[in-house]
Amino acid sequence: MMLEAVYHRPKQNWAYAYDKQTIHLRLRTKRNDCSQVEAIVGDKYTWKSTVETIPMRIFAQDELFDYWETSVIPPYRRLRYAFQLVDAKTEQNIIMTERGFVEELPEDPNSFFDFPFINPIDVFEPPAWVKDAVFYQIFPERFANGDPSISPDNVEPWGGKPTPKNYFGGDLQGVIDHLDHIAELGINAIYFTPLFEATTNHKYDTQDYLKVDPHFGTNEKLKELVEACHARGIRVLLDAVFNHSGKTFPPFVDAQKNGQQSKYADWFHVRSWPLEVVDGIPTYDTFAFEPLMPKLNTEHPEVKEYLFKVARYWIEEIGVDGWRLDVANEVDHQFWREFRKVVKDVNPDAYILGEVWHDSIMWLQGDQFDAVMNYPFTNAVLDFFGHQTLTAEAFTHAIGHQLAAYSQQVTETAFNLLDSHDTPRLLTICDSNESAMKLAALFQLTYPGTPCIYYGDEVGIDGGGDPDCRKCMVWEPEQQNTDLLAFYKEAIALRHRHEALRSSDIRFVHAGRDASDGTLVYERREGSQRLLIAMNARSTETDFPLQVEQATKWTTLWEHGNAQLIATATKQQDKLMLSLPAYSFIVLQAEA
Repeated sequence: MMLEAVYHRPKQNWAYAYDKQTIHLRLRTKRNDCSQVEAIVGDKYTWKSTVETIPMRIFAQDELFDYWETSVIPPYRRLRYAFQLVDAKTEQNIIMTERGFVEELPEDPNSFFDFPFINPIDVFEPPAWVKDAVFYQIFPERFANGDPSISPDNVEPWGGKPTPKNYFGGDLQGVIDHLDHIAELGINAIYFTPLFEATTNHKYDTQDYLKVDPHFGTNEKLKELVEACHARGIRVLLDAVFNHSGKTFPPFVDAQKNGQQSKYADWFHVRSWPLEVVDGIPTYDTFAFEPLMPKLNTEHPEVKEYLFKVARYWIEEIGVDGWRLDVANEVDHQFWREFRKVVKDVNPDAYILGEVWHDSIMWLQGDQFDAVMNYPFTNAVLDFFGHQTLTAEAFTHAIGHQLAAYSQQVTETAFNLLDSHDTPRLLTICDSNESAMKLAALFQLTYPGTPCIYYGDEVGIDGGGDPDCRKCMVWEPEQQNTDLLAFYKEAIALRHRHEALRSSDIRFVHAGRDASDGTLVYERREGSQRLLIAMNARSTETDFPLQVEQATKWTTLWEHGNAQLIATATKQQDKLMLSLPAYSFIVLQAEA
């Protein structure tokens, strides 16, 4: 047993309160090194009468480690615990306590790990509705032109080639006009990129945080849109750029004009005056080195007061359901802690989503964000299904590592996207292979967390990186990919119908090891519901046997590409023979 690989620490993703009664315990061991792990748990003040041993299960794996987990409901909301590790091959039995490894269980639990108390206020509880949401991201300038009278003077004909600076006249009325399309797709939440007044087509250079951009409409029009969405059971998420403002933001204009004498001088991070660009580098902090986007000093009391007013206004007055926070990792943690309190005081069910592209554990402890944009998931899915640089086995390792990195409630509400206004389109990443795209989307829609579909993917819009990924939405039925649209509707409906597909329980049953073997099989469970998804993400047809837990009957819910199943029952297991042609899938449901 490799003890150097064994790891645990209290709190974060290793020991945490899942709800007000339940503690989740996790332990890491070397992959395939331990045959059994148990948690020895009890109350520290009544140890002898409460001590018990609870089996743990492997809930995730990567190329190096097994990750074990169990749930405990302590009788008095506090817990002392240790771990017992068993290697059946060598008959080695080791106890892990907070002080290290011992061969015999100590009678005194004072050396054990300690979860002091489940304080309800400390329990991280993201909004429950998010677990059932399927988001749709809209880049407003390119979705639909519903009111040509408010379009920019230099507006171009709809459907032209996007550039960094051109306009096509998309607006809020256009979204209202096409809410039926969104609802019929099965969408129940919309994420808008910025709607506030700004000088660019993307609106990430905010001029007025309390005003809808006139080219999109008015505050009243947004309220009309939100109410129309709510009438259809659709939530609305707005994009907030609190890391930086735009060059026309009045406080920045004043600071440029009056220099150090400006009453807004301390609203920004200024290294030297005047505010100018020297050898390509602004004398003030910005987003990247973009002089049009000066970084806000979110530690300044007046800046905080202004931005918190913004956060409240759009929820209280317009009725939006939460915030997506741009460049969230470059803003100080204390600002986000106070921001969370402001937002949750107005609406406890508001969803707070941060844009963080890397490991995000420090923002996901229940005091800042409810979720982040799950780019590690994005990268793994695209590398396997799109770029095809990962084997199926390596893909499961990447996903297993991701599952182990966060608490269960984080996994349940993670924002899982495959493309966006910042990345190439999914169809383009898949090299125009629609079947590969379908497999990527199917995995996204049958995986734990909250999926988000980028507008137009469902009708076959392609495109490279920005600005090509920001093409106008295609509304002419004869120009839409109706087969792809039907697929998205069915995949989303499948997720809505089966609670197991929205649960956190995912188990990889099979993964191909060779570069040419793209077979992947995983199981999703919730209560008595049990689904098996098998897919082949490569061009080589394959037949292979699969051993799974026995079921009374396997029913095919959906298949694509002539995938087939032959099931042979045995006493304790089912031997399933799968036939998976190139880029095919089959979804099965087990009857107990």
